[in-house]
Amino acid sequence: MIRPAELIERKRDGGELTSEELTELILGHASGEIPDYQLAAFCMAVYFRGFSTGETYAMTDAMVRSGATLDLHGELGRRVVDKHSTGGVGDKTSILVGPVVAACGVPFGKMSGRGLGHTGGTLDKLESIPGFRVELSKEEFVAQVREVGLAIVGQSPDLVPADKRLYALRDVTGTVNSIPLIAASIMSKKIAAGADAIVLDVKVGAGAFMKSIEDARKLAEAMAQLGERAGRQVVALLTDMDQPLGWAIGNALEVEEARQTLAGAEAPPDLFSLTIQAAGRLVALSDLGVDEQEGIRRAEQAIESGSALEAYERWIEAQGGNPALEVLPRAPIVREVTSKGDGYVTEVSAMGLGRAALELGAGRRTKDDVIDHAVGIRCFAKRGDAVSHGQLLAELHVRDEDAAAWAAGQLGALIVLSDEPPPLRSIVLETIG
Repeated sequence: MIRPAELIERKRDGGELTSEELTELILGHASGEIPDYQLAAFCMAVYFRGFSTGETYAMTDAMVRSGATLDLHGELGRRVVDKHSTGGVGDKTSILVGPVVAACGVPFGKMSGRGLGHTGGTLDKLESIPGFRVELSKEEFVAQVREVGLAIVGQSPDLVPADKRLYALRDVTGTVNSIPLIAASIMSKKIAAGADAIVLDVKVGAGAFMKSIEDARKLAEAMAQLGERAGRQVVALLTDMDQPLGWAIGNALEVEEARQTLAGAEAPPDLFSLTIQAAGRLVALSDLGVDEQEGIRRAEQAIESGSALEAYERWIEAQGGNPALEVLPRAPIVREVTSKGDGYVTEVSAMGLGRAALELGAGRRTKDDVIDHAVGIRCFAKRGDAVSHGQLLAELHVRDEDAAAWAAGQLGALIVLSDEPPPLRSIVLETIG
């Protein structure tokens, strides 16, 4: 039997723990035998001292073993793919990637989460669709992936319960931003959820958890190694989150933008590009036997042909929702914000716009907050755009005039113009794996 205090001291002093010790520690906490205060101290020691690759894998494996697991390959007899984002502003990519991949004939099964703070959650966006069910049993989840080719659901409560307890503890003890703890948390859920191949979208920049490309690269490499040790194929895309992704920020607005993009309407170039690149890599990781270039070509064709939109509509209906745009909730007031000068857009603050949308009611500060699915911001300004006086920069979708006036006052500092255009950069900054 381990002594938790001894393990805390050893990690505090820079020592390494065995896989057996970490397994007992994590499973002991999950069962309630080891108290929160000892795991809090342990997490702080890890925050400062880090983990070796072996320790990170041992912790991940212990968290997977704390609950039920799915074997989608065994259930379906096919390679199943999944996608995960580390969280950003305006990130509705999964709502597009799933239907595109399914339209290419590749099963897509994803267990997703809710948003907290300035980052939006995929489940919150999907719940803006009237009737949409995010809670499916494991049997319903597997059956839907088999029959429809696509399911995105909430995490099953018996999947990785150790992570749920540990994350709640990290959230209140200042130990969230630890690369090995983040990697173990994300990959334990991805491994337990049963997909064979995973594309990780690791956000980089002012609106992301990882502010620098160096930290994002470390996190991506750690997660890729964990996936590979567990027998999964993993590709990580490091993507720009200095500015919001796409135009829409807010739940129903983002669902509308996703559907319009799948319908072949004019789409934000950054969102379209990321969707095609992520979907193309998932197609290449599937059992279709194609390379990345062919995967990307098929992803583009799925949107051009309308088959991705058909897959989207089948998916939404299968989970009880109405895929029509007309049924989405609408804010009663839409206020336009125009440019007060001429120049080039040099900065569009992802963090600032995410927080503004949060204040309007589009997000939650605590887990118990209720989201207003109708409100949000459409920001049409993108870094590098040339704008002139009076040009439309954004739309505010709000409940009342006071909220409109407040948000309009915020935007002046969040969209910055200058006389010279900034250097352009791709939405995908780097690929790992």
